Amino acid sequence: MLSIARTVHRSVDVDGVRVFYRESLPEQQDAPVLLLLHGFPSASYQFRRLIDVLGARHRLIAPDYPGFGHTRAPDDFVYDFDGLADVVEGFVERLGLTRFAMYVFDFGAPIGFRLAERCPERIAGLVVQNGNAYDEGLSDGAREFIALRPEEPGAQETVRGLLTLDGTRGQYEAGVARPESIAPDGWTLDQHFLDLPGRREAQVALAFDYKSNVARYDRWQAWLREHVPPTLIVWGAGDPFFPAPGARAYLRDVPDAELHLFDTGHFALETHLREIAPLVAAFLDRLRA
Repeated sequence: MLSIARTVHRSVDVDGVRVFYRESLPEQQDAPVLLLLHGFPSASYQFRRLIDVLGARHRLIAPDYPGFGHTRAPDDFVYDFDGLADVVEGFVERLGLTRFAMYVFDFGAPIGFRLAERCPERIAGLVVQNGNAYDEGLSDGAREFIALRPEEPGAQETVRGLLTLDGTRGQYEAGVARPESIAPDGWTLDQHFLDLPGRREAQVALAFDYKSNVARYDRWQAWLREHVPPTLIVWGAGDPFFPAPGARAYLRDVPDAELHLFDTGHFALETHLREIAPLVAAFLDRLRA
């Protein structure tokens, strides 16, 4: 029998931020929960197909962060990664999620690891997809970008260049063996949200704060060694920002992690859903068992 998820689209208030999220309604009420934490410059929309495929058996929940997607933040919201993690933590509390696995991708990794530091008892496991936590997981281009400082001549322009349609599309297509497998809807919708009033300023602020994540790598690696969560790593090896050594580095701290590298780029779900979804489903079933 074909099982396709029933998905609802809701919003909840978290300290003045109206957080939009997608949630599947599985057939069993005690289904395992997977919190889907999206990346830049996307939003919960990037998980739509994964939710359709897995949401009938598992409870998948995907929020949009402040500055992304359909979430609405007050004008005085401070855009840094601590602030995004504060909102996600409040979101988890509002939904009453006491135990869940996390799917961390790109920006979702620094947000998810902050959440893990704050409430380790809630984290049942990790699915890591091009979500970096190691120095060797940064390409030369990523290092140069992270080193930018707002007071440097040309730094603002460099960041804003990434927020154009060409920059957004490039993040989807770079490192992909078959670009025709990527639907254009993703980067088109991302660009729509990037072009909304105030969104580019939010993204510039987050870009200059990214160095705060690199400064925490040691802490997150220590957390992994201490808690050794069940971990599934699915990684696009052609990612121009976070290359494959960043995936392999997790095995130092979580030796029993399951690692899969795919011949694709940053947005691996866009091209390899067929391969990744069964791995995630089996991982969640093992957690439940």
